[in-house]
Formats: sequence, C-alpha cells, structure tokens
Amino acid sequence: MKRIAVHGRRAGRWLTRRAGWCLAGSLALYALTALLSPAEPLDLRVYHEAAPHVLTGGLYDQVVRTGPPIPELPFTYPPFAALVLLPLAHLPWTAAVVLWRAASLAAVLVVTAGALRLLPHRFGGDRDRALLWAAAAPWLEPVRHTLDQGQINLLLGAAVVGGLAFGHRAAVRGTSVALAASLKLTPAVAGAYLLATRQWRAAGWAVATGGAAVGLAWWIAPGESERYWSGLVTDTRRVGPVWSVRNQSLRGALTRLLGHDAGGTALWWAALALVTLAAAGALRAALRRDDPLGVLVTVELYGLLVCPVSWSHHWIWCLPAMIWLAHGPHRTRAAARTVLVLWAAVTGARLVPRLIGAEDRLSRPDPYPWTLAWPGCVYAGCALLTFLVLALAARRTGPAGSPEYDRDAAAGRSPLRPDGAAVSSRRGRARPATGRPVRRAPDPWRWSAGPGRRRGWR
Repeated sequence: MKRIAVHGRRAGRWLTRRAGWCLAGSLALYALTALLSPAEPLDLRVYHEAAPHVLTGGLYDQVVRTGPPIPELPFTYPPFAALVLLPLAHLPWTAAVVLWRAASLAAVLVVTAGALRLLPHRFGGDRDRALLWAAAAPWLEPVRHTLDQGQINLLLGAAVVGGLAFGHRAAVRGTSVALAASLKLTPAVAGAYLLATRQWRAAGWAVATGGAAVGLAWWIAPGESERYWSGLVTDTRRVGPVWSVRNQSLRGALTRLLGHDAGGTALWWAALALVTLAAAGALRAALRRDDPLGVLVTVELYGLLVCPVSWSHHWIWCLPAMIWLAHGPHRTRAAARTVLVLWAAVTGARLVPRLIGAEDRLSRPDPYPWTLAWPGCVYAGCALLTFLVLALAARRTGPAGSPEYDRDAAAGRSPLRPDGAAVSSRRGRARPATGRPVRRAPDPWRWSAGPGRRRGWR
C-alpha cells in the first residue's frame, strides 16, 4: 500500500509539471469527440429560441420538442435570464454553439482556480494544479453533460466560485452570487456561504443586486415576470419527471426506491432531517477549521440534495468537492482518499448516463426496478459521504490539529478572508488580531513582472 502511495505521488508530480500539455491534450481530445459524435445542445436551443419572446410575450409557452420521458423542453428560468440571453439569440446557431462551449470550457478553469484559492492558504494550490484539474473536468459526467447539452451550469459555477475566491470587496462577492441566482434560482444557495462566514456586507449586496435584477426584469417584461413569480417558479411539472434517474436529488432517489413520489411523506421529512444534520455537522467542522472551500462544498451539495429536481448535470459541484478531498486539510486520511476515488469512478465511468439509457428502454417503469433504483442513488450517496469526511475528520483532529493551524490562529489569520485577515464580527470587516496592519498573503494568481522575476504567474 505504501509503495502504491509513493508511485501515486510521483505520477502526480510528473503530471503537475506537464499540466499545460495535459490541458491542451484534453481539450483537443474533447474537440475531436465532439466533432466525431456531436451531441445536440438542447438546452442551448431552448435559450436561443425562447429568449426573444421575453419582449413579445409567450416566453414560457415556447418549447423544444425532444422525446420521452421529457417530450418538451420549456424555458424554466426567471425573465431576467432571458434578457441576459438576448444577445445570444441574435447569433447564428453554429456561432452560438461554438461561443457557448468555449465560454463553458473557460469557466471550468475559473472553477478549478477558484476552488484551489478557497482552500485554507496553508494548503493552497497553484496554477499547474488548476490546469490539471481543468484537464480532467471534461471527462467527469456532470461537466461533460453540461457541455453536451449547452447548459448554463458551468458559467454560473464560475460566477459563484470566481466571485467568492477572487473578489476582495464585499460588493464583488455579493453581486456575483446574486447575478448567478438571478439567472437560475439554484445558485441562490451560495448565499448561505456568505451568512455562514459572517460576510454581512456581501450578503447585503447580494440581496440588493437580486432585488434590482428582479425589478429590472419586471419593468421590461411585466407580464412574463408576473406569470413566473406568481406560479411557474414552484411548478416542478414543467421541469421534468421527479422519478427519473436523471434526477439525482434526495427526493428523486427516495421516489425510485419507494415506487411513488416521496415528496411530503414521513420518510421524506425524516431523510431531510438526517441530511440536514449531516450537512450541519460538516458545515460546523469546516467553519471551525477556517476551511472556505469546505463550507462552499457543503452548502452546494446540500442544496443539490434538498432541491426537488437536481439533474445529473447540476452536479458540477462534484469538481470542487473532489478538489477539496484531494488537497484539503484531510487529504492524507484514508476516508478522504476513498471518497475521492468513489467520486472519480462514478463520474468518470459515466454511470448515470448508462442508467438513463437502461431507464429509457423501459419507458415508464412501474414499479421501478431495484437494479436501477439503488445504483441511481450514487450522487446523493457520494454527497453524504463527503459530509461524513468533513465532520468525522474534524472530530478526530479538532481545529488545532495541525501546527499550521496553530501558527495561523496565533497570528490572527483566517483563510475565510481572501487577504488572510481575521473576520470581525462587527460589520464583517477584516481586522488584524494583533492590532498591526494586515499584511496580505502572497497571491499565486496575480500576474507580475517585478525586478529579478520571470514574467508570468507568481
């Protein structure tokens, strides 16, 4: 076992030194597969065709015809999203597809770089690690599915992670979260990150920006806004079948296991309570260890679990979760390595698409076969195991379980702030614990060309 670990570390160092080439090769291979077996970006077609109707009416009546079990794909986002997507609708279809996928691939790098930046700075990553993770990302099922379908998830994930990781001002962090939530409601769960880390000013900016986005859309498209916010926002029937294995939420998993919609049942509430307790334990552990990425991963995975419908492509947050397991404060523990391998195996082997193919051959299975129901819980199971690693590891080591933590605590530094300063409970501002001016930690992502330095990433 020790020899395997040694060889694994050597292979990791070898790949890290060649991260740029790995990314180039991965992108070239992805482009080749996209050309040889092109996938129809159905979600992007919905954006492209429906967006112009936000001004003329009928935004939520436009559908793209597909096939069972989801014969029609309607526009399901707030009217503000249609306004933002209007320029895309005026592009030729081929140009829109190329531009959208290029932007999504760039967003992958923002997510990986931001996730590494959110690690406690004593465990922080560098450019090569970000490039290496970006090279692996297109081969993870949620990321690949998002790219193939032309979904907006990667762009929203980049807005959230990039804003939180690189935004040194509360306005930037709050606005980035709010804009993502204004385009699609699911990123709104990132607001819990701001509250958990006591970034009150950023949370205030998020509320103000979100309200402004809703108000702007209501002023431009009052009819569509009233229609959406008065009823469509809670209508899950327009989204798709809850029972399908495409839905990897807790409700979807329970529905397949029970054979009927589990929403509102006693078992659903009991499972929700247990998941909430697990997430609360993981969140408390991450906060005690000043682990921003652990906090964000916990919040996002919890949001995916409790949402009524979380399609497999919504689970792009498996990528930050895997980065935390690989490079976070518990990276050397067997539990973290085991869950990391499990995430990689499940997403890399594209298990969920295989289950979807088997499900589609059965039309509407009644009762739902257990051979699909139990494997169909994989993402929910991996999320719960990630919570367990967070909570149990902290329980064994405690917040002062490493010398690095003790040195940071003595110096008053906290990775929960981008500049490494302690977080003041009053007005959420950074302050030095010793009364001396805050000295910013070196930023490995800043472009510099100082005297005697090679121009490039620091």
